[in-house]
Amino acid sequence: MDQRTLLITLNGPDRPGVTSRLFSVLSGFPVTVSDIEQVVIRGRLTLGVLVAYAGGPSTGTGTTLGALWTSVERVAEDLGMEVELSTGSLAKEKRRRGRLSVSVLGATLQPAAIAGIAGRIAAAGANIDRIERLAQWPVTCIELSVSGADPDALRVQLAAEAAAQQVDVAVQRTGLSRRAKRLVVMDVDSTLIQGEVIELLAAHAGCLDEVARVTEEAMRGELDFAESLRRRVALLEGLPADVLERVRQEVVLTPGARTLVRTLKRLDYRFAIVSGGFTQITDALVEDLGIDYSAANVLEIIDGRLTGRVVGEIVDRPGKARALERFAREAGLPISQTVAIGDGANDLDMIAAAGLGIAFNAKPVLRQAADTTVNTPYLDSILYLLGISRDEVEAADAEDTALTR
Repeated sequence: MDQRTLLITLNGPDRPGVTSRLFSVLSGFPVTVSDIEQVVIRGRLTLGVLVAYAGGPSTGTGTTLGALWTSVERVAEDLGMEVELSTGSLAKEKRRRGRLSVSVLGATLQPAAIAGIAGRIAAAGANIDRIERLAQWPVTCIELSVSGADPDALRVQLAAEAAAQQVDVAVQRTGLSRRAKRLVVMDVDSTLIQGEVIELLAAHAGCLDEVARVTEEAMRGELDFAESLRRRVALLEGLPADVLERVRQEVVLTPGARTLVRTLKRLDYRFAIVSGGFTQITDALVEDLGIDYSAANVLEIIDGRLTGRVVGEIVDRPGKARALERFAREAGLPISQTVAIGDGANDLDMIAAAGLGIAFNAKPVLRQAADTTVNTPYLDSILYLLGISRDEVEAADAEDTALTR
């Protein structure tokens, strides 16, 4: 027996009971529900329902469809909505499953940016199956479910378009892995916090300009990190150790940092920080934010003063990648379920090793190597790349507030 489909589309003002009214009518006919999609934008509803029915000359299809159409049209008129109906074959209605998630993020999203991204997807022979808004403020993020594309090739094409349109675009595989628990490993200086801790120390030591110059060379990848660290720390020789407490008070978290960590911890994610800075500062961040794992350098202190040396293994570019792998083992998670976030050349190996590498307001050398970039000042924008919406974050915060009253 031939299986046919009927697509019913309702458009008009949203109000309670629209879905209930439509399906109450459909329940009186010999059809089964194959697919439903609904979206509401500024009080305007679009509801699409795909139903299947038995076709053929002996089934009375024409009479059934006529009665169904009349009934649906009557409901639409009563609700002040428009209705469209189209028929097809069930064999042709097999949905192309979305294999990729494309996130588009910007301070504002211009029509030209969406046109450019959609055009590149079409040029790649892919299809946009669904579009959803994840955030409206303080940045805008939309997520497109895309099928029929090679992820690596599409990522290259969309990266070029993102640069031209001055937006951020992330291309990721969808599936259970995206919803599973992850380990997020983040750089500290100029990522989790604003600025560089060693420059805060240098300001107290009176050598800020020289330290800042060496830091910039290292971040651009022009200088070996371990050597640059030794050179900068040497300039701190003789600094009283009690300055460290003052610097701890001067550290400022990046906007959205608390929201990012708090939200991911709610989802049972594991969170780690890896820093080319110093445990004397990062230990306080671990305690304050409830971070699970950390790795950083240790400043040597003798007789209450900094000696100008670090002790133990230096957490440099390879060291950050090793820390990510170690933390993943401790968390019982595969590397594919790790997310690395950084801003400079010292984060390159960590970004390359992770399942998803994110360059956050990063230097060009890291932006070119990362899976995606985020160029907004808000660290919690990374939540949207993980498929978490602003509405979900705010609802969870509101629930926590209610429980503590």
